[in-house]
Amino acid sequence: MASLIVFFLAYLGFIFFPMRKAAIALIGVGCLLTSGVLSIPTALKEIHWNVLGLFLGTLILAELFLLSRAPAFFAEWLVDHSKTVRMALMNVFMLTSIISMFVENVAVVLLIAPVLLALCEKLRLSPIKPIILLAMFSNLQGMATLIGDPPSMILGSYMKMNFGDFFFYQGKPSVFFVTQIGATCSLLFTFWLMKNHKESVKIISVEKVKSWIPLLLLLCLIGILALGSQMDPGSSWLAGLTAMILGFLGLIWHHLGPKWRKTGELLQTLDWDTTFFLALLFVLVGAVRIEGWMDFLARWTVDNVPNKLGVIYSFIILLSLGISAFVDNVPYLIAMIPVVQQIADATGFSLPLLVFGLLVGSCLGGNVTPVGSSANIVAIGFLQKNGSEISFFSYVRIGLLFTLCAVVPAAMALWLIWA
Repeated sequence: MASLIVFFLAYLGFIFFPMRKAAIALIGVGCLLTSGVLSIPTALKEIHWNVLGLFLGTLILAELFLLSRAPAFFAEWLVDHSKTVRMALMNVFMLTSIISMFVENVAVVLLIAPVLLALCEKLRLSPIKPIILLAMFSNLQGMATLIGDPPSMILGSYMKMNFGDFFFYQGKPSVFFVTQIGATCSLLFTFWLMKNHKESVKIISVEKVKSWIPLLLLLCLIGILALGSQMDPGSSWLAGLTAMILGFLGLIWHHLGPKWRKTGELLQTLDWDTTFFLALLFVLVGAVRIEGWMDFLARWTVDNVPNKLGVIYSFIILLSLGISAFVDNVPYLIAMIPVVQQIADATGFSLPLLVFGLLVGSCLGGNVTPVGSSANIVAIGFLQKNGSEISFFSYVRIGLLFTLCAVVPAAMALWLIWA
């Protein structure tokens, strides 16, 4: 019972004090260790080191990629070669989608938002819709690949999925293609939403790429992960080790070569808060699992939800959407994956269908409200900083429609492939 109480209190802390998540998780782990519920060796064993290595290494490469100004250069080029404002915005959203498959969502928003703001200011357009749609597309495509966002990394670790498994798993189309189906429908919705912006556009490009090396390092990471499944069939070490090595090589190159920032300052800007939060969260959830509460929740679901695949599948997606609309999807996903695995074992239902449905619901639910994801919060803060405001319910009107346009076709595609 102690582990469940600690986890519940910590989760409340994550909800009400989102900027102090790592500190709250640390207090929770400290309580478990001092009370004897967990030992230090057991706690260390619960941490998914491969996920942490992949996350941290990718953070370093993404930061170097942003400093190289390559993403901003591509964004300006796309805008400059678009005939209308609507097509310029659509092209930027598509570029955002591509970058978000490999770069952390908040970093993408921070990079592309100034380009969108400059376009809106020049054409005297309100930047509110473009900026919040930027965050939504970033959240949506973050789940498409193994390295796109923490939820994908976590799911890949639990399911022993390698980079290629996100494209084809057990011989069938996997998460990447399901994500693109949802993204395509969301793009069509966005194209309709921007129907009044048919003005011509031309901007003067100012960005120049400082170096292509960070992009090459990212491509190396993708290539090694895509081709290295035979070396690490259990996805237990290759992704994390490769990302850390390439990140370290990138830091050495940056320190000896361009030195766009001091190496110490660059390391300080990395998202250490989320890195430590992930590690501590694995321990908190591990304690709940060890005490048997995951088994209890799985049994309750099997006993109380009608034993029909469609009902359980819909229940998982709707629950994930509802919770992730208001709270961080990472602790929810870490807690729920073992539960969904046990539900599949108890019922004999398709495990890929249920866990992929869990991923879709928990990742896309964050787009419903302005507090559902870090990218949304950053986008709203950027608007406020530049003199624009959007109310909670005005955001929800767009976010809910955008989410439904993505979730419904993605869920249907998952059902057709895996049911």
